[in-house]
Amino acid sequence: MARLLKQERQEELRRVLLENPFYTDDELARRFSVSIQTIRLDRMELGIPELRERLKQVAERRFDPLRSLLEEEVIGEIVDLTLDQSAISILTITEEHVFSRTGIARGHILFAQANSLAVALTNAEVALTAQANIRFLRPVHLGERVIAKAKVVKEGKREYLSVRVDGYVNEEMVMTGEFLVYRRQEKAQEREEKE
Repeated sequence: MARLLKQERQEELRRVLLENPFYTDDELARRFSVSIQTIRLDRMELGIPELRERLKQVAERRFDPLRSLLEEEVIGEIVDLTLDQSAISILTITEEHVFSRTGIARGHILFAQANSLAVALTNAEVALTAQANIRFLRPVHLGERVIAKAKVVKEGKREYLSVRVDGYVNEEMVMTGEFLVYRRQEKAQEREEKE
């Protein structure tokens, strides 16, 4: 990106962070070809908080409660959830997620983030992956943050939901997948019998 005048850069910075509040100052500095200090000053002048505060603001927004999983069963942190519609999670790749020799994230970790997000957005007591088709587009490295975005693409028969999940590092798509999620609603009578 060519260097912008201060006012243009700040307008673009505001727009970028409105679209995706998950950027770090370092990522923004690279994107705008300026120093981290310049980004921090721009954010301060614009009244935009640092990443940690932006994440807290996103997390504090009201979103639907999980039904099909417990929060600790989701790989990554859910920051947005509208049952049977869409969800977003963030996963920072740490030492435990990578191959020690290469520093590249293990595929099953990225699959688990996408799969658990697809199941988590399902508005049902019981939700299981019936089928998955996933493509990895580039390796994800130690320290990178994967933002997974899930969206219901269609409702099939009553028991099935088709969910697309795309994973991004910065704005680059690193994985994409289609998940067919089986969902079973517990009937009120079954619930009463259990109690």
